[in-house]
Amino acid sequence: MRTVRQLLGAKSPEVFAVSPDDSVLDAIKLMAQKSVGAVLAMQGARLCGIVSERDYARKVVLQGRSSANTPVRDIMTGRVITVGPDDTVDRCMQIVTEHRIRHLPVLEGDRVAGVISIGDLVKAVIEDQQLELDQLQRYIAS
Repeated sequence: MRTVRQLLGAKSPEVFAVSPDDSVLDAIKLMAQKSVGAVLAMQGARLCGIVSERDYARKVVLQGRSSANTPVRDIMTGRVITVGPDDTVDRCMQIVTEHRIRHLPVLEGDRVAGVISIGDLVKAVIEDQQLELDQLQRYIAS
């Protein structure tokens, strides 16, 4: 089974982040510009939280708040669930399923090494299953 390190190796190394003091509007604009569903909230190099489109919908839109006047810190998830580069895709799938989340920041020590999404995980599982299927078909045919 593949590791998070292998998934990150196939992705752009860019990590998209905002400050907890930035407005939610800034975070949403960054998500739209980069075509991502979540951005990290960082204070310098320190991970403080994560804010997603789901947070925006539930904690700003549905509550009638102004995205321009609401700081990220008010809606971000502060207790971020993270993984390490040596965690497996299977372990990550367990985490996202159990916690009902879609994005996992990857920490290498205290440094943010990247972010993997549920889409990255599903793609890896499908590729691995296809490889296994191809191998079984070749074995049966021989």
